[in-house]
Amino acid sequence: MSGLSRRRTAKLSLLLAVTAAVCLAQFSSPPGEYAATAIKVEGQVSYLKDGRVPWAISVGERIPMQTDVVTGPNGYAVFQVSDGSTFEVYPNALATFRKNSGNWRDLIDLYYGRIRVHIEHLLGPNPNNIHTPTAVISVRGTTFDVTVDDDTETTQVDVEEGRVSVQHALLYGEQILTDGQSIRVYRNEPIASAGLDKANIFRRIGHGLMDAAVTWANGRGRIGIGGSGPGTVGSPCHPGSAGCPGAPAPPTTGPGTPPPAAGPGLPPLH
Repeated sequence: MSGLSRRRTAKLSLLLAVTAAVCLAQFSSPPGEYAATAIKVEGQVSYLKDGRVPWAISVGERIPMQTDVVTGPNGYAVFQVSDGSTFEVYPNALATFRKNSGNWRDLIDLYYGRIRVHIEHLLGPNPNNIHTPTAVISVRGTTFDVTVDDDTETTQVDVEEGRVSVQHALLYGEQILTDGQSIRVYRNEPIASAGLDKANIFRRIGHGLMDAAVTWANGRGRIGIGGSGPGTVGSPCHPGSAGCPGAPAPPTTGPGTPPPAAGPGLPPLH
C-alpha cells in the first residue's frame, strides 16, 4: 500500500471514530441529562402512558422528555432536573415535560392548571422557556407561578423573585416582570402594560390556603402516596380504574391483559 493510500485510510478511520463518538453522545446523554426526578408526590399524580392511560408516579421515579403529567383534585408533585431547577405541579393540571425535545431550553408546556417554577442560576444565567396556549415565558433564573384557565386559556404569571419575559404566543407584545409583578395574557388581546398587580398579594394568599388544604387532605390518607397501595408505579389510577379508592372491583383477567382504557374522568388534552 502506498503512503498516500495509508494516509487516506488513517484519515477515514479517524473520521469514523469521531462520528461514532458524536452519535453515541447524542443517543446516550439526553435520557439522563434531560430527565426529571419526582422528589415529592402527594395525592393523585400520573403520567399518560401511550398518550391516554394515566399511570401513577411515585417518589424517586424519573420521567423522560415528552412526558405528559396530570394531577387529580388533590394531586401535587415536585420534580427536579439535572441543573437543580424544580417545577411543582398543582391539583387539576396537565403539563408536558420538555415537549420540544429539539430545544433543551423548552422546559414545560402547561395546558391548564397551575405550576410553580424555580430556575437555578448559581452558575450564571440559565435560559428556560415555559409555554402555554397564549404565552411564552422566558427566564434566566427566577421563581414564579404560571396558571392557565381551562376554559379561556388565559395565562396568569406571578413573579416572586427574578426577571421574567412574557410574550404573547398568538398575537404581539412583550412585557418584562420583576419581583412581585404579575400579568394576565388573554387569547384575543395583545399584552397590556404590566406594572405591579396588587391582586397578586391576594392570589398568593389564596395559593397558600389551597396548598395547605391539599397537604391536609393528603395527610388524612384519602389517597395513598407511594408504597404498595394505590398510586404506586405501574398501577393505573384514575376515576373508574381498578386500584383507586372507591373504584369497582377489577374484572377477572388472565396473564398479559393490557391495562384498562382511560375513563371519562381523564381531563381532555389540548
